[in-house]
Parts: sequence; C-alpha cells; structure tokens
Amino acid sequence: MTEISHDRLLIIDFGSQVTQLIARRLRELNVYCEIHPYQNVTDTFLADFAPKAVILSGGPDSVTRDGSPRAPESLFTFGVPVLGICYGQQVMMQQLGGKVEGGKISGGGGTAEFGRAFVTPENTLGLLDGWFADGKEQVWMSHGDHVSALAPGFEVYGTSPNAPYAITADTSRNFYAVQFHPEVHHTPNGAKLYENFVKLAGFSGDWTMDAYREQAIEAIRAQVGDKKVICGLSGGVDSSVAAVLIHEAIGDQLTCVFVDHGLLRKGESDEVVAMFRDNYNMQFIHAEEQELFLGELDGQDDPETKRKIIGRLFIDVFQKYAGEIEGAEFLAQGTLYPDVIESVSFSGGPSVTIKSHHNVGGLPEKMGLKLVEPLRELFKDEVRALGRELGLPSSFIGRHPFPGPGLAIRCPGEITRAKLDILREADAVYIDQIRKHGLYDEIWQAFVAILPVRTVGVMGDGRTYDFACALRAVNSVDGMTADYYPFSHEFLGETATRIINEVPGINRVTYDITSKPPGTIEWE
Repeated sequence: MTEISHDRLLIIDFGSQVTQLIARRLRELNVYCEIHPYQNVTDTFLADFAPKAVILSGGPDSVTRDGSPRAPESLFTFGVPVLGICYGQQVMMQQLGGKVEGGKISGGGGTAEFGRAFVTPENTLGLLDGWFADGKEQVWMSHGDHVSALAPGFEVYGTSPNAPYAITADTSRNFYAVQFHPEVHHTPNGAKLYENFVKLAGFSGDWTMDAYREQAIEAIRAQVGDKKVICGLSGGVDSSVAAVLIHEAIGDQLTCVFVDHGLLRKGESDEVVAMFRDNYNMQFIHAEEQELFLGELDGQDDPETKRKIIGRLFIDVFQKYAGEIEGAEFLAQGTLYPDVIESVSFSGGPSVTIKSHHNVGGLPEKMGLKLVEPLRELFKDEVRALGRELGLPSSFIGRHPFPGPGLAIRCPGEITRAKLDILREADAVYIDQIRKHGLYDEIWQAFVAILPVRTVGVMGDGRTYDFACALRAVNSVDGMTADYYPFSHEFLGETATRIINEVPGINRVTYDITSKPPGTIEWE
C-alpha cells in the first residue's frame, strides 16, 4: 500500500527455506528490502526496482541442471554490490565464467556438506570485518554442489574442509559470494557479515518505525480520502496495530468490527472491548456471536472442518455488521510481509496446504471493497515496534500469537462448550505461572491444549476419570520453525499441580517437546 521512498535492497529468491531470515537480518539493520522470486526478476523489473544492492538467496536446485534458476544477466552490469548465498554463489560462478561441480545428490561426484563447519581466512576483506578473531568462524553449510573453479576476477578469502571457495569476492565489481548461510543462528557471527555488506553498499539505515509511521499515515490518507473504512478486529497484535494506525490517520472514518466467536481466552473479549472502545474512543462494533459459532461447532472433530466453519461464519457475520456501515468503501486487514511472500509461490505452482488459514478472504470481492493493508511491508517484530511507536501498552504489544480459529484448534477432537471452559481455565493458570516466574517475554508462544482422551486418576480417596491436557511453549523467530522451551522440572511440576488442583475436569498434565518441523506449533 505504501510507496517506499527509502534505499532498497533486492533479495532474489531461488527457493531457500530460510530466505525470510535474510530479510529479517537486514530489517534489523534498518535496511529496507524486498524478496522476489527469481522468475519475476526480469531486466525490466530490475531497472524499475532500482535496488542499491542485491542478494541472491540459497535454493534447492542444482545450477548444473539445464533450466535451473538464474539471475537476470543485466544484474552483473547493473553496477550495484551483489552478495550470493550458497546456491546464489553457484549462480554467480556459473553465469560469470566459473565452474560448479555437482554433488552426489545432483548426480556428480563432488562432496556435499551439511551442518556446522569452520571457515578459516585466506585474505583480508571488508565484508569480513569483525570475523576470524579466533582464527576461524563457525558457519552453517547446506549444499550438495560446490564451486570447483572461480569466475574471472574472483579471489578466495575463506575456506572450509569441504568448500575450498567458502568465501570469494571480486572487489573491483563489489561482487561477494559465500557457500554457507550467514542468516541462520548456526552461523553465530552471520549478522556482522550482513552489516558489513550493507555498509559497503552505502545504506544509511533509514528504515525505522518512526519514519514508517509518518509515511504510512500519509499513504492511508491519500488512498482513502474522505471515504469510510471497516476493519475486522481480532484483538491480536496485527489487526490491533493496523486499526490504531488507520485511526490515527482518518479518525472516525474507521469502524472496527470485533467478531466474538466464543473461542477466545479467559477475559480476552473484555480486554479487547476496553482497549478499543474505552481507550481509543473508536467507532466500534462488538459482534457477540458466540451462540452461532459454538452451535455449528458443537460435536465437530475434524480440524479442517472446524477451520472452514469458523472461516465461513466469520465472513457471514462480518458482512452482516459491515453492511450496516453506510458508505464504507475500504476493508482494512493486518496483512504482514510474510503473508505477502508466502502468497507468491517460488515455483509458480500451488503450495502444499498444511492447514487452512482463517482470514476475511473473499470479502473484498463479495462486498465490492478495496483493501487497506498498512502493515504489508512489515515483519512481526516490526509491527510490535510500530505498536510501541503508536503508544499501545507494552503488555498488549508483547502478547503471544493467538490463532484466528482460537481455542477450536487447541481442542483436538470433538468440540464441546464444557471442554472449552476447562481449557480456558487451564490456559489461564499456565500463563499465570509463566508470568509469575518472569518467563513470558522469553517465550514466543505458550498455551494449553485439551486432549481428546480421558484418563484415570486418584484424588483424595476417590477415583477420577477426567481429561488430560498438554502444555506447549516454543521459541521461534517467525513461526516457520520452532523449538520447545526448556522449562525446569520444578516449574513443570508446580504448574501441573496447580492445574490439577484448580481446574475441575483435568487430572493429568503433559508437556509437548515436539519441534517444528516435524510438528506444528498449534495442535490442529
């Protein structure tokens, strides 16, 4: 939606699973960047985008294969610094006159390299300022092919046991290439490499949320004019920040519709209403539709069916209330940059559906509305920073992510109102425990799932036959991968005791230590 006026860095995506991490590293350095699939980056696109520098991502293909992805030829005469990462390095070598040898995976005889490796320096290079203080650097390798001959003009600046050209550069043209992935945390000093690259490229670090706020407000006013906007408010961070930003831009031209589907956490509905109706004095509709949603979900046990029911009802309810707002021409959504990236398939074909996502899809066309998406250039941490700029309470900005379908997907198996009530109470105790131990801000997301099984227990002198629940807590950068949080056994024991003592209906507590992948963060 916004017109970006900052210096821009282009990331050409060759299909790496961690390309988003490159963008996050750069945004942390206050550098504006965008990710675009390689097939979209034509000579014309490159000229129009006018990047100040370009990064070529990793990817799963082999440059030795006919028809494998390439960068536009004009990139190498465009006159800006270029950094190639893994597959990106191999693309540079292949297109500039070097040689890449296929590994066993792609049918060649070369040596693959996966996992941690150590690179040692060969020569000094500005890109590597702050590296090799101990004579070597740990990096993360993930490649089947490798460079076997450098392109003319390139020299070697770092080697690893299985990658003799781990770091290469043609300093006269400001071309740099590394075989490893500096964006992942397994390359501990990787952020410094990106910092050096953007410094070499002349970026001033002018991408801040203070500047973005003013720019976005101006863009919203220019787009909306004197028309009205409706916003589907879930109470989550994304839609809340979008609503406050738009309200700052156009005031009473905005009406927020909060659809209360009865699947929120304990006390959450009251918190959302108080935040927006009382603190911000917004035009606000509290659509209390708990009976409608819970009535249709009662007894449903298939996760996709649950999601589709919730998505359909949300659209129906939102349309009903939005239809009462005369003169509304725009629909506001809290779309983030990862949503935009994922909607553009790298391969050009449909992605595998892991699970349906709950949103207001279809509403703009159905109601003849135009979209206002003021956060579509931002990552989650940038949205939180923008929220702080807008004055939202830190307790609200720092809330853990909460899924659109709410507690429905934390209740595997059949949904009943009784199970949802038990789940709310157990979740409230768990989060209270996390806060009391000062761990809430250390954890990316934590919640309880009530399991579709009942177990035998003993309380006092009596036998119980109640539900089991699973505690879940993970740390993640962006939700794409996640590791479980390492609670102490003392914390888990104390929490289990509290839940069993304070929540009727639960007599067994487990802790989910599954990472993503192979699991997902939510249970459904």
